[in-house]
Amino acid sequence: MEKTATEAIQYRRSVRVFKKDLALDDEKVKQCLRNAVLAPTSSNLQLWEFYHITDAAILKQMTEACLGQNAAKTAQQLVVVVARKDLWRQRAKANINFLKKSFGDKDPKDYSKREKFALNYYQKLIPSIYTDFLGILGWFKYIVFQIIGLFRPIYKQVRNSDMRVVAHKSAGLAAQNFMISMAAIGYDTCPMEGSDTGRVKRILNIPRFAEINMVIGCGIRDENGIYGPRFRVPFEEVYKKV
Repeated sequence: MEKTATEAIQYRRSVRVFKKDLALDDEKVKQCLRNAVLAPTSSNLQLWEFYHITDAAILKQMTEACLGQNAAKTAQQLVVVVARKDLWRQRAKANINFLKKSFGDKDPKDYSKREKFALNYYQKLIPSIYTDFLGILGWFKYIVFQIIGLFRPIYKQVRNSDMRVVAHKSAGLAAQNFMISMAAIGYDTCPMEGSDTGRVKRILNIPRFAEINMVIGCGIRDENGIYGPRFRVPFEEVYKKV
């Protein structure tokens, strides 16, 4: 029986050692990845990709790229979450096409004010934020927006580094959706940041401008797979009611 959201969150742990004799169902893992892409994402640009690794030879190479960590070495499968800020033009266009289709077969001059706003968001605002040239344009926009911000509230995170953070936040949200979905069906995961990302990209033939968000080991937890009891800073220290 599938766990509730709360049960899955409480069950999920970063499992460092997986059982060797219990295989995962590829289709169930794939379904969890379908849940991943339902995560919230900035401007609905969905600047992510997911590499689902089941091939034994590739898993062996990935273990080395993940610095020999047990969570990679014993994993039955791996999922690599990739941030694709470089795909913003394609994803914006996909949103535009979707919007036009949802508006129905009518002349653009008949679009409502709200429909025009939605299209302008992807046709004008997104390009103004994401377009950059060697980081120079991003800094120029940053300075201009900082000045405007002296007089009224305005979005100021417009540098290339800012947009990278945005893409990685969305990818991280999707990764969490995946891991909670895995926990809900009794599968275990371990998100790993410790990896040679250059090697990972070469192994999987990931494009140059894509960025590795995390590598996730997948399997069924071994009896000694969790290294200790869960520790969290007291909730009262992080909860601020305003």
